[in-house]
Parts: sequence; structure tokens; C-alpha cells
Amino acid sequence: MPELPIPEPAPTQIVFLLFPGITQLDFTAPAQALCRMPGARLAGAATQLAPIATDCGFSILPTHDFASCPQADILCVPGGHGVADALGDAATIDFIARQAAGAQWTTSVCTGAFLLGRAGLLAGKRATTHWGYTHLLPRVGADPVAARVVEDGNIVTSGGVTSGLDFALTLIARLQGDAVAQAIQLAIEYDPAPPFAGGHPARAPAAVTAGLKARVYDAAAARMEAALLR
Repeated sequence: MPELPIPEPAPTQIVFLLFPGITQLDFTAPAQALCRMPGARLAGAATQLAPIATDCGFSILPTHDFASCPQADILCVPGGHGVADALGDAATIDFIARQAAGAQWTTSVCTGAFLLGRAGLLAGKRATTHWGYTHLLPRVGADPVAARVVEDGNIVTSGGVTSGLDFALTLIARLQGDAVAQAIQLAIEYDPAPPFAGGHPARAPAAVTAGLKARVYDAAAARMEAALLR
């Protein structure tokens, strides 16, 4: 008896919000994993179809503007230093709110959590973000959790930058099972063995953490807080 063909999975529309000043790995790390999920269709949406400058000095070209973007099954909102400006853009916040209303999953990486919060999606929710900004989550009504990936209902938030890969694999496992997620993890050889056990303040030398906060994150968090208060 001939084997029955394995049915193709239903398409899953994945939409990434793009904005100037985005941290490119917030976007490209989960995109690299999610694009390998059977049935995945990816889109990158911005206010207009023009190159989006990332924090790395090169640009990303959106596939859609907000008006033409398809409805997401999975909405992903990355972070970056550009979040502080995006918080004040009504079109961006309205796009997030509209897409989230029809999405199966609404997600964020790093400081993208604050854009979810500005859209009213984190009130009373457990959430995480980059360690340099966690103390600001109550400003958007969220309950901060010290974790790389936090699920609360259909909202999934992840910590800073590289955490986006963890969130993507977690979500793939929820949607299509552990074996699919494990195969994708193997395919992209996500087998981290960092040279230093210092990717979080809980493990980094105190002097390194203090120096980085003084150089970058004290001022960045203050700018974010000012944007959240406007």
C-alpha cells in the first residue's frame, strides 16, 4: 500500500515591525529561526517602503508598509535605541495594536516590549526585556520577570538581543512540536559556548556591568523613561 503524502502545514504569517534605529539581531535572529518553520511566511513592515537604518550602520528593506501588510499570525516587535522615538509615532503604535488584535501570538525582543506596552498590550502581564531597562516595565503596566523568555497568555516577551533566538525556538515548539524546533536549532547550529560566562549582570564581573551602565545604559534608560512619560 503506498504511503500517504504528509500534508503541508497551514501557512503561518509572521510580521516583524521595522523602524529606524532597530537592533538588527533583535530582528534577524528570530527571523532566521522562524523562516525555517514549515509553512512560515515572513514580512517586514514599516511606515514606508524605504530602507530602515539599523544600529549596525547598514539598512534593511521592508517588504510592506503598514497599509499593505498582511494580518499576522505571529507579530514580532524588535527593540533597539530607536524605540524611544518610535514610542511617539502614532502610526507605529496603531499598527501594533491593530495587528495584535488579530494575531495568534504577539511577541517582542529586548526593548520592543515597551512598544507593546505603549499599545496597551502588557497591562497586568508578566514580561521581560533587556536587563538595562527591566525596571521600567511597570511604566507600561507590566510585572517584570528576570528571564530570557516569558510567556503570559498569547504574549511572549524576550530579553536582550540574543534572547530573540530563544523566543523563536520556544514558539516553534509550541506551534509544531519539540522535534521541529530541535531540528531548526540543529540546522542553524545554535549550540552556544561563549568565551565568557558574563552575558547577564548576575554573572558578569561587577566592574564590567558598572562600566557598561555608566557608558550606555544609564543614559539610554533615562531616555526611554522620558519617552514613556510623554
